[in-house]
Amino acid sequence: MARQTRLSTRLSAASLVHLGAPRLADLLIEAGAGNANLKRRLRLELAAEISPDILALEIDKRLTALAAARTRVSWRRRGDLLDDLNTHRAMIVERLVPEAPGEALAVLIRWFDLYPGLAGRVKDTKGELPAAFEAAAPDLFTLAETVDDQALRDLVDALRRHPQDYARWISAAGETLGPRTARRLLDGLDASARKTPAGRNLLRRLADKAGDLDLWLSLVTPEQAGSPDIAADIARRLLDAGRVAEARAALEGALSPSPLNRRWTFGHSPKNGSPRLPPAWEAASIDVLDAEGNRQEAQDLRWSLFERDLSAPVLRDYLSRLPDFDDVEALDRAFVHASSHPDFEAAMRLLMDWPAHREAAALVLARPREARQARPMSADWASRLAQRYPEAADILAS
Repeated sequence: MARQTRLSTRLSAASLVHLGAPRLADLLIEAGAGNANLKRRLRLELAAEISPDILALEIDKRLTALAAARTRVSWRRRGDLLDDLNTHRAMIVERLVPEAPGEALAVLIRWFDLYPGLAGRVKDTKGELPAAFEAAAPDLFTLAETVDDQALRDLVDALRRHPQDYARWISAAGETLGPRTARRLLDGLDASARKTPAGRNLLRRLADKAGDLDLWLSLVTPEQAGSPDIAADIARRLLDAGRVAEARAALEGALSPSPLNRRWTFGHSPKNGSPRLPPAWEAASIDVLDAEGNRQEAQDLRWSLFERDLSAPVLRDYLSRLPDFDDVEALDRAFVHASSHPDFEAAMRLLMDWPAHREAAALVLARPREARQARPMSADWASRLAQRYPEAADILAS
């Protein structure tokens, strides 16, 4: 007597195979009757089995319907819409791209063209719609890397239509957009793209991807260059290109009065001294000093910033540049400085995270009134000190 094959009721592809194609087809038809997205998916799968042209036509029909719709999409229906969008994107990428990449790019661009209209009619307080399009950006630019110049013209036209959206999607694409394709896209755009802020931002993102520093610099307005944060970005790019003098000029340009740096140059200085520039500008300034050969001055500035902020990364950077044994003495000096720093919480954070638990416990014992103040990290500090320094732990926990 033949042994009966053991079947399982656990749902899996292997177990469902035993139902047979006719029974599975009946079940899918039954399920699709109450699920519009499943019905569309089944139709797309059938189209893909026929030919790429039929699949592209079927996808395009749905995209046209979504583009023409004007009804508001409530939060209850948002999930179904996102599933619908992602299903069609997946069919483009997984089934159409291998067979017809040029046509797939055109269809995927039409998918992205849906975004402005959908953004205006979908209730989306969670930001799920823009997140879905940003998640799709790597697919778009991965495909763009593979097509010829004629197929790429569709993407160039899309950049012209929606520069603000594509600037964001270029950033979301990450490394999937390489220098060669970024250059091809730049070459396809004309001077009119510079006429609007959105267009300049798009060109700047592409120039960044293409590694064209001079083009990127030409797209930074004087007002933007006056912002210390942007000046720091400019200086870092110039340093990477070995253009040290220009990097210094970029940093110093942000010290002159401009609309974007009134906080630093229009008399709004802190009462205790000179105006404080943002950390990015200060870090870039240190790197410029190093590149200029002013290493001791750079070290002095690192120490000065550490004394002010008790920044562990700045201290580690400072110590890493000292000769052997000098770094040990400097670290002791840093801990002594932290123990008398007016910001008790910053001092504790430095000592606990370094870690320097003995010094942290000594700080708690020396300044118990400040240590007893309620802080989010107090319980964690107390638990980490409890075994070796119970008295300090008790003070933090009280």
